Amino acid sequence: MVATEAEVVAMRHALVLAAAPTAPHGPNPRVGCVLLDPAGVRVAEGYHRGAGTEHAEVQALSAAGERARGTTAVVTLEPCAHTGRTGPCAQALIAAGVVRVVFAQPDVSRQAAGGAAVLAAAGLSVEGGVLEDQARQLNRTWTVAEGRGRPFLTWKFAATMDGRVAAADGTSQWITGPEARADVHRWRGRADAILVGTGTVLADDPRLTVRDADGVSLPSPPTRVVMGLRDVPVGARINDDATPTLHLRTRDPAEALTELFGAHVRHVFLEGGPRLAGAFVSAGLVDRVIGYYAGRLLGAGPSALADTSVRTLAQAPWVTIRDVAMIGGDVRVVAETDS
Repeated sequence: MVATEAEVVAMRHALVLAAAPTAPHGPNPRVGCVLLDPAGVRVAEGYHRGAGTEHAEVQALSAAGERARGTTAVVTLEPCAHTGRTGPCAQALIAAGVVRVVFAQPDVSRQAAGGAAVLAAAGLSVEGGVLEDQARQLNRTWTVAEGRGRPFLTWKFAATMDGRVAAADGTSQWITGPEARADVHRWRGRADAILVGTGTVLADDPRLTVRDADGVSLPSPPTRVVMGLRDVPVGARINDDATPTLHLRTRDPAEALTELFGAHVRHVFLEGGPRLAGAFVSAGLVDRVIGYYAGRLLGAGPSALADTSVRTLAQAPWVTIRDVAMIGGDVRVVAETDS
């Protein structure tokens, strides 16, 4: 059975719910759910509000109560078949008397996939793939991470127009303006972890916190991650109590991402120096690049990227530019790789 017009309209609304500002970014996908009665009228709705909270389907079922019996559940992600911090949504839908489930994106995670088969085996009508592209885009980082078995990695840098991230004497604060720096905090807040190398910690002593437009720290900021073999000074600002800090004693990018994936990190925001960025680029592990370019020219000093394995132009990896925008007096370029 093909999705009805009412179900497609409900799916669009479910996607809006999933993208609500109060639905946090994090290691879990963003999901919305709408319950429709047999006439296509909306009965109840819900969306996932973060790890450990009710899933979108359960929230909608709770709001509907006995009215859930005989309804169609329209969900942006295939209902889970996994018992973790919450129970399996597929079983909750069956127990509530839902007769049909329409979902957008199949669940690609290793633990929770298989809900559609559970629902069909219980006799429910199941239809998948409705507005799937929109759902995948909403959960792009989570989808890529689960499909590849390692976190989605965004590499961010700030440089002059000629690609320098610091002057010849090492000075680098501040290349870009306050608006660009505020924009970086918005991007940081979408990640599960912020990653730098020990060299950056020793040279710049960053805090790697996330603040909103008013300068207030987020209540659940990303984990701070330091990668490298050298010790981090006990008194370094990255060791304060603002948010947890993890030290990965490795120089291997793949090993670092494997460890972070095992720690439920699905999106890493890389802010390390040129050499660390070069290691991840060489390993083919960069999924998104965000570059901020200031209207300055240095002519000397370190470039944004160093120590890659590229020796000729033919070896240079391509990136697809997705967005170019003025951020204050600076230019932000967002690109994605094909790796």
